[in-house]
Amino acid sequence: MLFFLDKGFRVIAHDRRGHDRSSQTATGNDMDTYASDVAELAATLDLRDAIHVGCSAGGGEVTRYVARHSRGRVAKSVLISEIPPVMVKSDSNPNGTPLSVFADLRTQLATNRAQFYLDVASGPFYGLNRKEAKVSEGLIRNRWRQGMMGGANAHYDCIKVFSETNFTEDCKQIEVPVLVMHGDDDQVVRIADAALLSINLLKNGSVKVYAGFPHGMFSAHLNEINQDLLAFITA
Repeated sequence: MLFFLDKGFRVIAHDRRGHDRSSQTATGNDMDTYASDVAELAATLDLRDAIHVGCSAGGGEVTRYVARHSRGRVAKSVLISEIPPVMVKSDSNPNGTPLSVFADLRTQLATNRAQFYLDVASGPFYGLNRKEAKVSEGLIRNRWRQGMMGGANAHYDCIKVFSETNFTEDCKQIEVPVLVMHGDDDQVVRIADAALLSINLLKNGSVKVYAGFPHGMFSAHLNEINQDLLAFITA
């Protein structure tokens, strides 16, 4: 945020309901409501020619918002380590991740949420289970902090949301330019099941693949991501 503020942009951070500093609501933990919340925010602030950037599940949130609510308000969008078009394995998505994997994540969260967030942040999220991977201890702790600030129920529900929501039709409806950014060593959202599929659905999309980058590349490799974002935004 500070990088783009320094470049003269107005920068707005949106925490979805139940996450980080937003209210811990008991209802509305679904992708349609997430997108409607963004639409309400954009309308309240009367945003025009905005560039919406979404990371991971936020990439799904941006995809649905831009497809359904953004006409006249969005200039471009960026999807980083994103979940579209759909993560879970099914007859129509045979190469997806089995539902049992996401069920196990929900069990871990419900059993010991604090340890679950620590294990994710210090393991596959930043690729720290790979040799020679280096991420600051502060980054790990901050990721844990963000998890623990949110609502347990909202996070439990969100695992179902990001794993099972199908964004295929949303991708097809988007007309603005979209930059898809993904690391080829993403262990959370595999690039073959996400970026390499969604780019074929987008009317005006481009993809940039980062060799060896993990899921959390948007913070672990901040300088590279910021420079490529800036180039896309100002093109």
